[in-house]
Amino acid sequence: MTPTSRVGSTRSSGTRGGTGSNQEGVRRHNLGTLLHHVHRTGQISRAELTTSMGLNRSTIAALVTELESLGVTEQTKPSSESRQGAGRPSVDVRPSPGGPYAVAVDVGVDRVVVARVGLGGVVQRRALSPLVGEPDPAEVTKTVQEMVSYVVGDAPTSSVLVGVGVGVPGLVRRSDGLVRIAPNLGWRDAPFATMLGDELGLGVPVSIGNDADLGALAEHQRGAGVGLSDVIYVCGNIGVGAGVIASGERVAGAGGYAGEIGHLPYLPGGHECHCGNRGCWETEVGAIAIAKAIGWPLDQVLSLGEQLDAYTTAPAELRAIGTHLGRGLAMLVNMLNPQVIVLGGYLGSLFPLVQPEVSQALHAVALQAPSESVGLRVPGLGRDSVLLGAAEIAFDELFVDPVASLAQGRSDVAALLRS
Repeated sequence: MTPTSRVGSTRSSGTRGGTGSNQEGVRRHNLGTLLHHVHRTGQISRAELTTSMGLNRSTIAALVTELESLGVTEQTKPSSESRQGAGRPSVDVRPSPGGPYAVAVDVGVDRVVVARVGLGGVVQRRALSPLVGEPDPAEVTKTVQEMVSYVVGDAPTSSVLVGVGVGVPGLVRRSDGLVRIAPNLGWRDAPFATMLGDELGLGVPVSIGNDADLGALAEHQRGAGVGLSDVIYVCGNIGVGAGVIASGERVAGAGGYAGEIGHLPYLPGGHECHCGNRGCWETEVGAIAIAKAIGWPLDQVLSLGEQLDAYTTAPAELRAIGTHLGRGLAMLVNMLNPQVIVLGGYLGSLFPLVQPEVSQALHAVALQAPSESVGLRVPGLGRDSVLLGAAEIAFDELFVDPVASLAQGRSDVAALLRS
């Protein structure tokens, strides 16, 4: 299981998270593993599944047939990528258009985005609602409930909702999903996932995670970090946080609070930070620092990314911040030795303008050995990194046991939410 908090699930644990203690458990585990391969690739040949899973062709064929009977996948003519080698090309497997889906929720500082996401990470319908001031968790819960009703409104009658995933810009306690603090939302000790599960009343699992952690997950699986085992996603969302993938696994920390890189000590005696300390890295590269540097109104700081996108060349004030960004990233390079650092949020808008300054400062400060192997990239998923990461955790239980997850899923979501 991933280190993301989950609430609202009543699923039996009899076949969770392993190969199973009996033949039925092994079969369900193999079904989930095969389905996850299809989900990750979008379309894959049965021959590739045979190689990847180390099972014989007849077993793969039986698993594919069962998933097809469940309405989860379908078989199709092989893609050009699958036409390899001599002999008859293998049939491809892809998600069924009317198959199961997840609801993904990305709670930002100024808006909330909700989407219906199908297998393969396909966004089928989305909605956006602005947030004003510091909205109460109960307010946001009601807003999300209304948005969920909209995004599932045109779902095929054959499709099943299997889970809800939520990303929030704050510290999420690993054990129970409590949002300990989301400073830019004004939340403290908010049981948001539990509140949302109760408001929806659907009986499906509701999973919650930190936005940067989910951004890292999505970029690793289907964005700028695909095929790499060590990835850091640095998220600029007023403050600065990071999600870390190390040796292919998400790093959450003992309580789930890993990644608060914005509060690494950077300049002793520097500017005061909202955390109560002075000289945090965030005070030099956060949205407030950038807005002040370019004279952008602080009451419009949430539109900073759009303002940065409007620049064709960087003014001197931004180049200085690029140097601070590179020096801070060097700390991450020395500490974690990543293959790639993905810069998201407003940092994704800043980086193309100050790339020379960032790279020069990083390589001047970082140790030579780890700096030789790191690349800097903008998100491959654009502004959807967190949203698609939320969808990934919503699908988790489907890949553990597709049969049980589909049995617990809801096909009557729209009608239930309207009642």
